[in-house]
Amino acid sequence: MERTAVNPVTWSVDKGFHQGELVSGHTRTLYISGQTATSAEGAPLHDGDMAAQLALSVDNVAAVLREAGMSLANLVRLNVYTTDVDRLFPHYGLLAERLAAAGVAPTTTMLGVSRLAIPGQLVELEGTAVA
Repeated sequence: MERTAVNPVTWSVDKGFHQGELVSGHTRTLYISGQTATSAEGAPLHDGDMAAQLALSVDNVAAVLREAGMSLANLVRLNVYTTDVDRLFPHYGLLAERLAAAGVAPTTTMLGVSRLAIPGQLVELEGTAVA
């Protein structure tokens, strides 16, 4: 698989994401449903704690990737949904650090939403990975 960053402007690179990513030669694509701060049994965890919810959401994305024989390094797209964008920004470094440690800067969109499917959840991550 070959990945080529597409950045007609470069400000996003310092923020941890590329404007686009051209992927060729891949054989598998994994579409990851929204992952929140839930236990393996689906119970919501860390009510009201944005940092803990973000960290566990990343862990849950990583678990789906592992089950498919992939890792965070395979992410090419990551959508971030949050009920409070301003509250998420101080903790966004947690996500950026995990992605940087994996050596990736996937294309990313952050959206503020009125609520998520599971009451009390503040952040949800949805992704696409290729191998």
